[in-house]
Amino acid sequence: MVSVASDYICVGGNRHPAAADWDVQSGVLAFGADNNVALWDPKDTFQRGVYSLLVGHTDKVNAVRFYTCPITDTKFLVTASADRTVRIWRAVTGNNSHFTLAQTLEGHTGSVNILAVSDGADIIVSGAADGSVKVWRIRAQGEVAKGELLKTITMTPRLFPLALALKPLQTDGPMVLAVAGTANIVQIYVTENARGNLDFKIAAVLSGHEAWVRSLSFTWDKQSQTGDLLLASASQDKYIRLWRLQRGEVTLAPPEGDKDPVLGGLEPTLSNKAHQFHAAGLKYSVTFEALLFGNEDWIYTAAWNPSPERQQLLSASADNTLTIWEQDAVSGVWVSAERMGEISVQKGSTTATGSTGGFWIGLWSPDGKQVVSLGRTGSWRAWSYDANVDVWVQTLGISGHVRSVNGVRWEPTGGYLLSTSADQTTRLHAQWLRGEKQSWHEFSRPQIHGYDLNCVDTLGPARFVSGADEKLLRVFSEPKPIAKLLENLSAFKQSTETELPDTAQIPVLGLSNQSMGEEAPLGEEAKAADVRQSQANQAILSGSERPPLEDQLARYTLWPEHEKLYGHGYEISAVAVSHDRTVIATACKASSIDHAVVRLYDTSDWHEIRPSLAAHSLTITSLSFSRDDLYLLSVGRDRQWAVFRRSEQNTSTFSLMASHPKGHSRMILDAAWAPVQETHTFATAGRDKLVKLWQMAEGSFVCKATINLKSSVTAISFLPQVRMGSLFLATGEDSGEISLYKLAADSLEATHLGNIDKLSSPSKSITQLAWRPTEKDEINQDEYSLKLAVASEDTSTRIYAVSNMVS
Repeated sequence: MVSVASDYICVGGNRHPAAADWDVQSGVLAFGADNNVALWDPKDTFQRGVYSLLVGHTDKVNAVRFYTCPITDTKFLVTASADRTVRIWRAVTGNNSHFTLAQTLEGHTGSVNILAVSDGADIIVSGAADGSVKVWRIRAQGEVAKGELLKTITMTPRLFPLALALKPLQTDGPMVLAVAGTANIVQIYVTENARGNLDFKIAAVLSGHEAWVRSLSFTWDKQSQTGDLLLASASQDKYIRLWRLQRGEVTLAPPEGDKDPVLGGLEPTLSNKAHQFHAAGLKYSVTFEALLFGNEDWIYTAAWNPSPERQQLLSASADNTLTIWEQDAVSGVWVSAERMGEISVQKGSTTATGSTGGFWIGLWSPDGKQVVSLGRTGSWRAWSYDANVDVWVQTLGISGHVRSVNGVRWEPTGGYLLSTSADQTTRLHAQWLRGEKQSWHEFSRPQIHGYDLNCVDTLGPARFVSGADEKLLRVFSEPKPIAKLLENLSAFKQSTETELPDTAQIPVLGLSNQSMGEEAPLGEEAKAADVRQSQANQAILSGSERPPLEDQLARYTLWPEHEKLYGHGYEISAVAVSHDRTVIATACKASSIDHAVVRLYDTSDWHEIRPSLAAHSLTITSLSFSRDDLYLLSVGRDRQWAVFRRSEQNTSTFSLMASHPKGHSRMILDAAWAPVQETHTFATAGRDKLVKLWQMAEGSFVCKATINLKSSVTAISFLPQVRMGSLFLATGEDSGEISLYKLAADSLEATHLGNIDKLSSPSKSITQLAWRPTEKDEINQDEYSLKLAVASEDTSTRIYAVSNMVS
């Protein structure tokens, strides 16, 4: 029986400050990735990245929290989404790194944006855009979890909760809940006792911030003898405020007005006030403790170090920095002990020139010796603390697309994989080989664009062409440092005849990747220094012993643009390159016959081959050249397919050979040629839930077989070789389902080999499938796993290892 294993899952994180959590016990980091939840072990020695995606939510995941039931000691993962639900995932028995859905909590009428949990408490708290906070009691019952709504707190004054923090005021004591959001106040709610009556009542309103509060975090004060709590509140006013919750009544000395050396009578927001409240028969006080300043932009998250040894606060800000704050041992003043990220080097620079667009999440590892941050590009950066030299060193993180992945293509020998996305980037993925260890990583970001990208195809090992929403195609050439890096780390040696260029840089406000010349114009010392710096960085890159870090990917791995191909009037919808790499065929979105044409370009001098090929009346959705390049197949939204034959006298001209105006009863979404040249055969996939197999007969093509599927078929791909007299076809559906079929090479009779397990399949429509090209002698099927690359609208790029197909 065919067996399928997930080899690589590449996905970017959601830009929401609450959308990630790092589990103390298992070391698993869970984060929202579109409407899925990604699981990653940052300390995995194999560095395989995301190892699983939890599928269930129907909209973006906004909040993620790990929670351990205090009664049964069961591990849960709690997730909240814009689909207005909270889902509870239970750890698989005996394996705390895999989870299954146990319960869905419904009740909110708006997007759920924030969650809070606390050790030792059997409650979770959720806050939503309906202006309410709900308190739920969670109980583990066998394989399911029972969730019971205890209380709904309606926010007054009306605000949307964006930050929650929950903690017992003392061991087994009453609970305290801090709530903040789209206002400049922090509200404190307390319960009368710990277990029975969890009726939260408002106890204090803390004022002082001057903008929305984005993050709240409690910790026990390690310097306190009486078990005081510290609350950190981070705000869009660029400040973090610390508040102290302590037992008993606090009397504050009145400020001395103008004589106060700190305030000088100028800063009324720093004035202190003790808020008193009662809980479980005891009196408590909340006072303002400290103001942490130094950030230049909004602060999204603040988190306390979980290590019992050090009292440190980690903040992530839109100014591209992660800051670790510590209390000075002598003065007691909170100071910035360490800053990571970018210290505002290029103000106002675009993401193309390396600006990250801010850090949205900052998290501590369970031992407090590693920190990670999520940036605007959806990539995770990591830093580890080196105690020997007392510095934080950047280590390898993970990256991925943050919007629909629209295309995947293998390099012609399978050396690397290109993916392109509506997040306006094209990325290169390759295997990092080091002895027994193998893992897939992003090795280059060849294209960072200003338009959503729709399609991509390779022009040999060192060049590719991509099409976007900008009506033209761009051709890129691989730079020397990337070729060297792939050779060193992936054992991918390129036999290119031409000299490779340097890596590119994008001028500010520019769209074209420009190759960096050796000589800078006279009088431009700054520019010359910039070029020298970039060349030094590229030298480091080519000699690197690991895949590039996120800041290197964003700045130093761009490919220079070789050519632009003009001609289309609307957004590019499809591109295909002939196997001999002499012709590029492209199509654009069209609602009339005038634009529904295939344009051809000659790769020797990049001129357009006229006339363009007409047959369709609506958008062409897919183009494909036959294995011998004799035929070009096009399919479209007008339900028809057309085959154009290449002229034997003039190999750059094609003419219409056959077309079928009603190939399917609904639009055709994809097409692919089978790897048989004697009997030219192709498959078409349609919105009518059918895959049709067509074979050449008497100057045209006839339908020889039909495969029925459950939903619209959006992508198909043939294995590039005939094996044991059989063809192998992968189909992808609108539902995210992927099926594998074996076809008899002569009769095209189809046998269903199996489906990829629903739990490890994408959760949205499959946009493209691509089998990895393999060498002819790698035919020993038992030992060699075939690789299938999958692009999906759920923002994931995946590679599956498939074996035992030939049995």
